[in-house]
This record gives sequence, structure tokens and C-alpha cells, in this order.
Amino acid sequence: MKKRVGLARAIATDPEVILYDEPTTGLDPTNTSRINELILNLQKKFEVTSIVVTHDMDSARKISDRMALLYDKKIAFVGSKDEINQSDNEMVRDFISGKMGDAL
Repeated sequence: MKKRVGLARAIATDPEVILYDEPTTGLDPTNTSRINELILNLQKKFEVTSIVVTHDMDSARKISDRMALLYDKKIAFVGSKDEINQSDNEMVRDFISGKMGDAL
């Protein structure tokens, strides 16, 4: 509910861009899906750009048109969902498949 209230406050000012910081962290799958749908609906209804910082690749794939991967304080990848899924960069592949944590 707190996340929804935060979103309501964000759209009250009629923004061009909404920034989300880990919007699905700590949520169960049902509420994660609800937040993802809410983000998509806000994008369409208010024609806003959404910038979402997340480690949740399922959510990122659902709500994104383009994705960027930040690694070691640098942008390691920028592209479409198809491009990230087809990347030949080993670090990108490891991150999106969840293998990167094994190396840490």
C-alpha cells in the first residue's frame, strides 16, 4: 500500500519522468505483478517515461522497452530487451541469468 501511495504522490505533479527505486523489493509475486501493471498503466495513461532501478529481471523484462546494466560504476550495456537477451557479453549474460552472484 505504501508503494501505491508513493506512486499516487508522484503522478499528482503531472511529471514527464517517474523514477522508481526497486519498486517490487520485498513484495510477494501477486503484489509484484500489481506494481508492474500499475507502472505500465501509468506510462500509457499519463504518457510518462519511467526509469526503474531494479535487480528483479522478471519485472524489468515486463515493464521495459530498453534496459541498461550498471556494473562497476559504469554502464556496461544499453539496449532493447531482445538485445540484452542476445548479448554476447559474458557479464551481461551472467547477470540476466542470475549467475553473477555466484562469482561474488
